[in-house]
Amino acid sequence: KTLWHRSPNMDSLIAIGSSAAILYGLFAIYRIGYGLGHSDTEMVKHYLHDLYFESAGTILTLITLGKYLEARSKGRTSEAIAKLLDLAPKTASVLRDGNEIELPIDEVVLEDILIVRPGQSIPVDGVIMEGSSAVDQAALTGESIPVEKHVGDKVIGATMNKSGYFKMKAEKVGDDTTLAQIVRLVEEAGSSKAPISKLADRISGVFVPVVIGIAILAAVIWLLLGYSFEFALSIGIAVLVISCPCALGLATPVAIMVGTGKGAQNGILFKSAESLELLHQIKTIVLDKTGTITEGKPKVTDVMTAKGITEEVLLQIAAAIEKPSEHPLSEAIVQKAAELELSYPEVDEFQAVSGRGIIAQLSSREYIAGNAQFMREKQVDLTEYESKAKNYAMEGKTPLFFAEATKLLGIIAVADVVKASSPEAIKSFQRLGIDVVMLTGDNKQTATAIQKELSIDKVVAEVLPQDKESEIRKLQEGGHKVAMIGDGINDAPALVRADVGIAIGAGTDIAIESADVVLMKSDLQDVVTAIQLSKATLRNIKQNLFWAFFYNIMGIPLAAGVFYLALGWKLSPMFGAAAMSLSSVFVVTNALRLRFFQAKHDMN
Repeated sequence: KTLWHRSPNMDSLIAIGSSAAILYGLFAIYRIGYGLGHSDTEMVKHYLHDLYFESAGTILTLITLGKYLEARSKGRTSEAIAKLLDLAPKTASVLRDGNEIELPIDEVVLEDILIVRPGQSIPVDGVIMEGSSAVDQAALTGESIPVEKHVGDKVIGATMNKSGYFKMKAEKVGDDTTLAQIVRLVEEAGSSKAPISKLADRISGVFVPVVIGIAILAAVIWLLLGYSFEFALSIGIAVLVISCPCALGLATPVAIMVGTGKGAQNGILFKSAESLELLHQIKTIVLDKTGTITEGKPKVTDVMTAKGITEEVLLQIAAAIEKPSEHPLSEAIVQKAAELELSYPEVDEFQAVSGRGIIAQLSSREYIAGNAQFMREKQVDLTEYESKAKNYAMEGKTPLFFAEATKLLGIIAVADVVKASSPEAIKSFQRLGIDVVMLTGDNKQTATAIQKELSIDKVVAEVLPQDKESEIRKLQEGGHKVAMIGDGINDAPALVRADVGIAIGAGTDIAIESADVVLMKSDLQDVVTAIQLSKATLRNIKQNLFWAFFYNIMGIPLAAGVFYLALGWKLSPMFGAAAMSLSSVFVVTNALRLRFFQAKHDMN
């Protein structure tokens, strides 16, 4: 069919070679029959040993073996996905009209209230409405430690409820669940073609017609040299069979399938083969600060008290007056008090002063909290502590002052703290020869503090979300291959503009259209893993392409009989088919080595 449409491919060589062998075999049978009918024993003997049916049969058998091995390799790459699918429960306990009923998972609909007991797999994506638990998310995110989940927290279908009993509301069902989207992304990536794969296709498009020409030319030359038609035919068939670039055709797709499958096992989802290939070429990584380098929510980092005040007392007072506020900095202080299990009374009166602080009445006493300017307005003396507050600010922290009337009680510093994995990940990028750039909407002082702490190469501060895309473009215009790492929300234009957009910590929001790579965990070390996996996959593809070309370059002259006159070497079609299949087996086996890929985060 491909020959008829003038677009010969690697299967065309096998079709021509085996068809030629079969047609000649039929011709030989006719000649044997003719010889027997005319008592010509010489003719019978001549054709009896040149039927070539065994060559055609062996060729097709060995090709089928190669296809089987290819199918096996594809099956192995999807083992991780099959295991994930097995994790999803077949039924769910659903509350309908106040009654608990067991329903097939396909019948669960949005807004259903589900009951999940200890040891059960969570049926669909949703949010906890009642109860709490520790959820093992290792299969989807790679996190080794179960994650504590409470009311209001989101849970992912196919993860394991390790301890508590809880009720949840279904938010994503069917093909919209995280698991279903992971499966789709991996399948699409495995079936897509990387640029290097398209190069192999173009080479095959030229290679196949050239080989057909060489086979015909070799056969004609041997006929002109006075050799028999059978000899020339066997030469032509051998050239066609040994030249079949099956190994060339397998070199890229098998490695891509194994690479994307291995990525999925590590919580790294490549949306296409192209993103897997491009990642190893990245020379500049652009990081969003909030939620990517940092935790994304403020935490108490320092507590400094005035004379006669303990940290515990200061935190109790601070938590009491900050509790009614909805400001993120207030939430950090209340969270710190909760972690230390401190109790505190409710305030009698509460007043938020926009942009400055809080005034509250507690046990008939007036307390104030806020920035230095607010304290000065309220006649609070900051002389002893102002330099310390400035030091906190230089470190990228926000100092909050607390006072009773005009008496300072102390300072609590709050900051969006750097993730534990970020420093080593940034060092790893730099060891790989990648420049690290941080984009942030924060002020220059905070951005510079983070830059110094993490030794980031370049920082661009006070950037509006809509301007991040233009910053990426500027880097690209300077000749850089750029990867953008962000949370996929306000970073969407920049993720699209970058050569490779990476959405980090996407969690249940896995289908971020703007990203090329989605990381299940909010961990920059997974970007290091993704780059290493990209390098390993491309190295494997290049090895495969080298051996595929080397095999063809060595095999074609041998099959064409170049060494026959001088050394007596002649390759039979059967051995040609065996050699071709062995080259395919070698390429597939080499690609499957990627299954043993291990990330190396400590490069010291």
